[in-house]
Amino acid sequence: MKIIKLNAIDSTNSYLINLGKNKELEDQTIVQANEQKKGRGQQGAVWQSVSQQSLTFSVFKRFDTLSVSAISSITYAVSLGVQKALKKLLIPKVEIKWPNDIMSQSKKVAGILIENQVKQGKIVSSVIGIGINVNEEHFKNLPQAISMRLATGAKYNLDEVLYEVSEAVFSELNAIKTNSFSELKTRYEASLFRKESISVFETLDGIRFNGKIIGVTDTGELIIENKDDVLTTYQLKEIKLLF
Repeated sequence: MKIIKLNAIDSTNSYLINLGKNKELEDQTIVQANEQKKGRGQQGAVWQSVSQQSLTFSVFKRFDTLSVSAISSITYAVSLGVQKALKKLLIPKVEIKWPNDIMSQSKKVAGILIENQVKQGKIVSSVIGIGINVNEEHFKNLPQAISMRLATGAKYNLDEVLYEVSEAVFSELNAIKTNSFSELKTRYEASLFRKESISVFETLDGIRFNGKIIGVTDTGELIIENKDDVLTTYQLKEIKLLF
């Protein structure tokens, strides 16, 4: 792994994408920033981080023959990699909130933003941004957030967390070409937050309903069963889990 460490930038994902426009990036390049001023999350959300307490970094992964039809495998692999690393670091009750938020004890401990580069129907590379709440002790106006420190009471070395998470994520990504997609999807589904539990969901037009997460489709949509046992699939921007 090649690690580029920076003091303060707008976004590690944006930095890595722009860097790739000017030079050929080495596979498994990592950019880590002490401070990220305009961190980006899913659906245009802002990822809040605290200098010297949060871990904000992006990784570059090159692919040879990954079809666009298998794009969801990247989400599954990265999410499972982060989960595996946090479990190794003894963070309790680590689950994946669809599609790729990482939870501990039903609160968000990490977020992931994946930006894929596609050419002629193939995914040639991915830039994957990962933000982890590591040593924070307080979250202002974020009642659903938690840090590794709050989860365990221990203080963590940011470099050690970076190494463990990066190693686990690259291990999962490198295995995509050899492991079966169905096995990867099954592992991801088994790790889903609130799977098979009655939860409240909200649609784009503000309608709320009770349902159960059953799993995901091969293309990454969420499968929800409603009170009438009807299964419906939803894309990322179509549904929100309220908890």
